[in-house]
Parts: sequence; structure tokens; C-alpha cells
Amino acid sequence: MRFYRIILPSVLLLAGIPSAFCVSSARGGVKIIEVKPSAGDATGRFAAAVERASRENGAHVEIRLTAGATYHISRAKSHSALYHISNTTSADENPDPVKHIGLLLKNLRNVTFNGMGATIVTHGEMTPWVVDSCENVTLKNFTVTAADPSVPEMTVTEVGDSSLTVSVHPFSHYRIDNDGKLFWMGEGWEFTGGIAQQYSPKTLTTWRTDEPLARAVSIEETAPATLKLVYHCGERPDTEPGNVYQMRHSFRTEVAGFVNCSSDVRLDSLTLRFMGNFGIVAQNSRNLAYRSLTCAPDPDSGRTCCGFADFLQISGCGGRISVTDSYFAGAHDDPINVHGTHMKVCDVAGNRLKVRFMHGQTFGFEAFSAGDSIELVNADNLRAFASARLVGARMDGDYEMTLVADREFTPEEIAVCCDAVVENISWCPDVTIARNYFTLTPTRGILITTRGKSVIEDNTFFRIPMPAILVADDARSWYESGPVRNLTIRHNRFIGCAAPVISVSPEIHGERPSEEMPVHSGISVVSNSFEDTRGVPHVFMRATSSSVVEGNVSAEPFAVWLENCQPIR
Repeated sequence: MRFYRIILPSVLLLAGIPSAFCVSSARGGVKIIEVKPSAGDATGRFAAAVERASRENGAHVEIRLTAGATYHISRAKSHSALYHISNTTSADENPDPVKHIGLLLKNLRNVTFNGMGATIVTHGEMTPWVVDSCENVTLKNFTVTAADPSVPEMTVTEVGDSSLTVSVHPFSHYRIDNDGKLFWMGEGWEFTGGIAQQYSPKTLTTWRTDEPLARAVSIEETAPATLKLVYHCGERPDTEPGNVYQMRHSFRTEVAGFVNCSSDVRLDSLTLRFMGNFGIVAQNSRNLAYRSLTCAPDPDSGRTCCGFADFLQISGCGGRISVTDSYFAGAHDDPINVHGTHMKVCDVAGNRLKVRFMHGQTFGFEAFSAGDSIELVNADNLRAFASARLVGARMDGDYEMTLVADREFTPEEIAVCCDAVVENISWCPDVTIARNYFTLTPTRGILITTRGKSVIEDNTFFRIPMPAILVADDARSWYESGPVRNLTIRHNRFIGCAAPVISVSPEIHGERPSEEMPVHSGISVVSNSFEDTRGVPHVFMRATSSSVVEGNVSAEPFAVWLENCQPIR
């Protein structure tokens, strides 16, 4: 179901793959599998090394690359597997959710993939790696970049009254068809139009903006990689020389990495230069550690964008989650988002609930299992009104589940279920986010929505244009659950961030709750530094109780705004 301790043998079919590694034993009995660098595509050699590791049946194995070497993996040679992943694409956007995986670690225990400082280059839109149904797995010491990053970039070199001249980045390839329409191209993909944001080297900020090609009445290539865009009078985009446009399509068909139904997984000292289609997603997994990640474009490349969307998405996970000593720059959405998933209650009969995924981009995975504890939640005020333990759970297609509780629901509870959602409260992790740097995102720095004990400390947030830290909870839009019960935000530095810098904003609908009906509780904002903040309030809280705001430092008068909150101290 959600988490497996039974380790099954590998089912990879590797006949005909030549020997591409050597095997030796290290001190302590760890088996070392060294993948040799060579010309050409390494996808098959990675698969062969994983298959060899699976034969150790849980004994400690380390798969090693060669220090300083470069390994190429491709969508064309990838392993195809069907995965439904939270917050990716709807069935209308992507009727085929098969992922194209360069490195598949499945049904393994006690395996380390050690890049030894090597670089992995992806070709085509693909998922570089997946850790599925594994226990005690570490990925460390390698760089991932793309031969054909699917976020093309171009720099504004000249601004006319009704025109722009732009220089296209050398890694961004395009064609202009006979109708004058420009298409961005890579290995097996192309698009036109889409979503755009701008980067300003003067202000060191990025923001969402209109796609600059859409309103152009003509596009002319005046020299190699130089384009002149001409507009009707008054329709030229608002920009200036030196600004960089980053463009992408909107379909999250692949992810930059996926941890699924696994436990005790560590990502250590990874450098991620381009994270295509979506970020690294952890789903239905427990005890995850992200340490010393660099999610940022290569400073020597001239590129300004690293991520197609979020960097780290942690959905429906449990145990302890930590993100420490990392650098996040150049995302198109939130660098870190930790949440669960509310499913809508469609029917109640006795001890059975029929529930449904509601957001089109999240569906198809087992959000509940037998043994989990649940709460039924009013979708308007986000207050729980019933709880139970599950004795059964099954998928009914990609969008619905049947849940069997250990008790029958009362008539009073059933009467409220006509507009209710259900949360899995067994999978709400304790979270530590410490000593990280956040910059160059158009949205937030951290979005956190978990009732586990959480600490956000000793981080720096630089010019974040939305709340640097957002505590949400909703049952009408993204359906990302749930209430926060114990969150400490301390010793962080907020530089040039927009107000409110810290926002506790559950999405409440209908009648506002009274102070006696809070959604969140136990939030402490203590001993933080606010510098050059843009407006007030520094802290905003809605429908929150038992909160502490004290010892914070700001050059401006410190402001806290409360809405339907119990008094803070």
C-alpha cells in the first residue's frame, strides 16, 4: 500500500547490455559497483549497475561513478513506468502519465548511489531518477544538468518604441515557421507561447510576466541568435535592456526526481543546474533528509533559470523531514512546499466513506491505507468535526477511494459531510528547514502545511516577492492540507521581502470563524531579523491561536496584523 518493507527482486530486463562496471568489496563489507565512463548513452549502464546491486539482497552496496566524468542519459533510452505524481498534470493536459526515467532504484535496501563529483546530463524531457519502494537509500555527490533545458532564455538588448531586440541564449534553440511563428526546440520536444517570467540583474529579482512573443506582430532573425520583435503601438512589453526572459510551457509531464513509498532516503551534496518540468517530489514516503543541495543555474553558463516550477515538493509524507544547508535560486514556483492532500467526501454510509481527488493535477495514488487515522473537516471553516481509524482502503479508479472506518459515523456527522473533506493525519511529518538560502523566485520561499512539530531556523530569504513563509491549508483550490499545530520560526533573516513577510493564511470560505474556532495553533515567530522589508505587516495571522511573536528585529516599526485570532504574546 503506502510503504513497503518487503523487498522484491528486480524485474529489469538487461539481456545484451555489455559489461559496464566492475565490482569490489570495501572496508566494512560494502560492495562497490563502479560504473565506468565511456562515450555514448549511459542509461543502460546505470540500469545494469542497479540490477547487479539488487542481487545483494539487502546487503550494503555503493554504486560509484568516476570523479570528474560526464554521463549522458536520455529519454530515448530511458525506463518507462507509470507514476501518478502529486501536483503535476491533469489527465486533459497529459493523457499519458508514463514517466521516462534515467536511473530507477526500485525495491532496494541499503544502497548508495555516489556520483563522486560526476555530472549527469539529460537529453530530452525526462525524469532523471526515481527511488521507489526502497529503504535506506542515499543519492549523493553528483551534478544534474540538461543538454536542452526546456526553459529557453533570451536577454533584452534594445528597447524601441514598439519593438524589442533580444539575444537568445546559446543553449536555447528555436525555429521560425513560414507564418512567422517562433517555436522553442529540444530533443524530442518543442513549444510556442506558454508562460514567462523576467529576471532583472539590477534588482536581483524575478517575476511572472506576459509571454513576450504572443503579442508580437512580427519576429525577425536579424543575426544568428538575435531576434527583433515588433508590436502594435502601445503593446510592447514592459522591460529594459539587460532583463532576461525565461519561457516555458505549462505541462509538468516529468519531474526532476521522485521518491515514492520509501523510507530513510537521503539526498546529499547534489548540484541541480536544471530541474525540468517539475522539481523533486516525495510522495507517501517517510524519513527524508535533503542536505547541501544547490538548486541554481551554473554561474558560468549565463543562464538564470534552474527550475521549471517548484524545487522540493513533499506530499503526504511522514516521519522526519529535514532540508538543511542548501541554496535555492532560480525557480518558477515555491522552492519548498510541504503539505498533505484533502479528498472530498462524496458519500457516507455506516462506516464507509467514498472520497475523491478534487484538483486536476493531483490524483491516481493511494492517499490512505488501512491503519491510518483520519479527520473529517468542514471545507468552509477547515475545522475537524469527526475522526476515525481506517480498517480498509481501496482505489476505485484514478480519482476515487473507498475508506472503511473502525466505527460508524453518527447522523450528526453524516449531515455535515455534504461539504466536507478528509485528511490523513497519520502522514503529517515533523519538519526541520535550517541554514538555507532562498532567492530568485517569483512566489514564496517556503509553503508549509503540516501538524507535525516543525522548525524553520537560521535561513536567509532574499527579496522574496510573496510571503517568504506561507502557512496555508485549503479545501477549495489546491486541496493542500492541513492544520499547523507546532511551528517555530526563529533566527531567520528576511532581506527586502514583500509584506506580509510571514503569512498564516488558511483559506476560509463563508462565515468567518470566531476567535474560539481557530484553524492553526502553536506558531512561534521569535528572534528573526527583518531588513529593508517592503511595507507592512511583517507578520499576518488569520484564525490562529496560542501564538507567540517576540524578540524580532526590524529597522521599521514592527507590525503584526491579526484576523479572527486569539491574542498573541
